[in-house]
Amino acid sequence: MAYPARRRGAEARARIQPGCDAIAVATKILQYRRDASGWKSCRGGHGVSVSWRPSMEFAGSLYRGEGIVCGTPEEVWDCVKPAAGGLREKWDENVTSFEIIESITDTLFVSRTSTPSAAMKLISPRDFVDLVLVKKYEDGTISSNATHVEHALCPTKPGFVRGFNHPCGCFCEPLPGEPGKTRLVTFFQTDLSGYLPQNVVDSFFPRSMAGFYANLQKTVKQFHN
Repeated sequence: MAYPARRRGAEARARIQPGCDAIAVATKILQYRRDASGWKSCRGGHGVSVSWRPSMEFAGSLYRGEGIVCGTPEEVWDCVKPAAGGLREKWDENVTSFEIIESITDTLFVSRTSTPSAAMKLISPRDFVDLVLVKKYEDGTISSNATHVEHALCPTKPGFVRGFNHPCGCFCEPLPGEPGKTRLVTFFQTDLSGYLPQNVVDSFFPRSMAGFYANLQKTVKQFHN
């Protein structure tokens, strides 16, 4: 059975207030990190666990990934950070390009991420426009915090289905007693839009997230060894 594209609420279509919106998203991602309740395991192995629970943002799932990566938080962040022309474009098989649409501050910006077809081309190329906030915590943790946004300089493009990232992000956390290792915790809750069989969506994210960790570890070793 194919599920139709989900309609976003009026608040998602409203004009953003970048500072306030970004802080609210970062607060929400931190709540996800601290709340251990309700998660159900859906994939594991090779030191990586992926779990999910129903999203409170849309009619889909919130996914949580966790794994230990050999590399300092700064080295891991260098490989995962959202940056035009950065390493993420080179190693992440789910990212074909990353653009900065508007830089608001050094740590707050609007981006466009393009993704290739996936799941044996059942999922066609997508693009996502997000408000992104980078935060650093006192313990050395580096985080990205993002949510979808509309932007006048980034209308829909031919050949891409516009998807929507609800509050998502990652934490590159120092591992106590292990200065050369990082605990990477990731959160995804993405509306791919379009007409997709739900079983395709449900199988794609856990598999994709597990592959993300494996490819990331190879990249950290390659560029920071």
